[in-house]
Amino acid sequence: MEKYILSIDAGTTSSRALIIDKKGIVKGLSQKEFPQIFPKKGWVEHDPNQIWETQLRVIKDVLEKTKISPKMIHSIGVTNQRETTVLWNKKTGVPVYNAIVWQDRRTAEICNDLKSKNLEKTFQDKTGLLLDPYFSGTKIKWILDSNPEIKKLAANNNLAFGTIDTWLIWKLTKGEVHVTDVTNASRTLLFNIHNLNWDKELIDYLEIPENILPKVVSCSENVGLTSKDILGFSIPISGIAGDQQASLFGQMCIEPGDVKNTYGTGCFCMMNTGEKVVKSKHKMLSTIAYQLDDKTFYAIEGSVFTGGALVQWLRDELGIISNASEIESLALTVENSGGITFISGLSGLGAPHWNPDASGSILGINRGTKKGHIARAALEAIAIRTYEIIICMEKDANTKFTSLKVDGGGSNNDLLMQIQSNLLKTKVVRSSFSESTALGVAFLAGLASGYWDSIDDLKNIWKKDKEFIPDNSKNDNILSKWKERMDILY
Repeated sequence: MEKYILSIDAGTTSSRALIIDKKGIVKGLSQKEFPQIFPKKGWVEHDPNQIWETQLRVIKDVLEKTKISPKMIHSIGVTNQRETTVLWNKKTGVPVYNAIVWQDRRTAEICNDLKSKNLEKTFQDKTGLLLDPYFSGTKIKWILDSNPEIKKLAANNNLAFGTIDTWLIWKLTKGEVHVTDVTNASRTLLFNIHNLNWDKELIDYLEIPENILPKVVSCSENVGLTSKDILGFSIPISGIAGDQQASLFGQMCIEPGDVKNTYGTGCFCMMNTGEKVVKSKHKMLSTIAYQLDDKTFYAIEGSVFTGGALVQWLRDELGIISNASEIESLALTVENSGGITFISGLSGLGAPHWNPDASGSILGINRGTKKGHIARAALEAIAIRTYEIIICMEKDANTKFTSLKVDGGGSNNDLLMQIQSNLLKTKVVRSSFSESTALGVAFLAGLASGYWDSIDDLKNIWKKDKEFIPDNSKNDNILSKWKERMDILY
């Protein structure tokens, strides 16, 4: 009987399930969007039950569409939107509050309070992270502080915390398994990335009961079986990784200095730094890339909070396109951005600025400005923010990278990829596997379950789709305009 890997890809706007074969080919995919909840300005929530229900639906749907039975699934890998925080009652399995999403900014005051106590260096030294609402720790604190009844549940050992991987595995195993992996743990502000343990000092600073935290496992090991009641057959769960780390592994960025960028709702750039933690001097994050065979590999990461979300905004709020894929053809109606600079701070600015209060701006408009100019300037903004991050990474790691591997929906935009190559003055390589995140966690699951024998097997699977070579005549001074206008605004 032929066997497959089931990849669960729990994203920010949709639940997805993919079935992947030994050659890394996607045999089937199912996707279902779930609602985004915006209770107040800067607040972003999800209903954890809707995440679970849509995830279960797409798992069943992809099995049905492909005529692949649960018995033909060798093992399961789970990859997820990171930092998004869920707390639930251990006895009933009912969430005590909506999931607070990574984009949510409500805990800025908590972060500022910790900074005022000169604690940022302590957190950064231990976790590799900065004190920002982005991460899970302050979200947990906010939920606990929001209701005394929730704190009582924790005091009685009846409360569980998890990122989305933890929540889904809890549901898949009917409460038998409460785990997260090292990559997701490393994004909580609570996990010491040097000794690989929950850090008591940091937990105490955030007043979080240690008993609510999941067990931390590696990215590639058998952690448990799905309940037979869920799919009619128990399947091993053997791979877990945050989405960006899964993408890094799926792109086979396994050597120090390898860099990938994912163009999704946000843009997430990672450089592999090997078994060494590189502390950034440019406000990049030091994080765990993956853990395999008792070896821990690290990365530097920079995040652009508004990537594809900028294109969505042009579609949904300005209405200058009716479909996200139209942005490229609209941008190609003009030769350049006509002197327009689009500052893409719709959700604040991430690395290297870390300005949660920054807002978006369109500068340089005149009577001749057309929709095409704004569209092109939006693509340039995405590429410029990625450029800023990669240049900082090079300085931090003291290395010159030779190519950028790219994935995510935005990587299918040839114009954006060419602009990116021009700015970086190096080649941009798009993978032939558009599903690098799902592929990466499938690799991790398959290594643990014996589906693949070694990383060498995986190296032979990865193939490029297209390379973009820099055209140094095409920068049109967009970088100098960006820097000049950023200085004016911030």
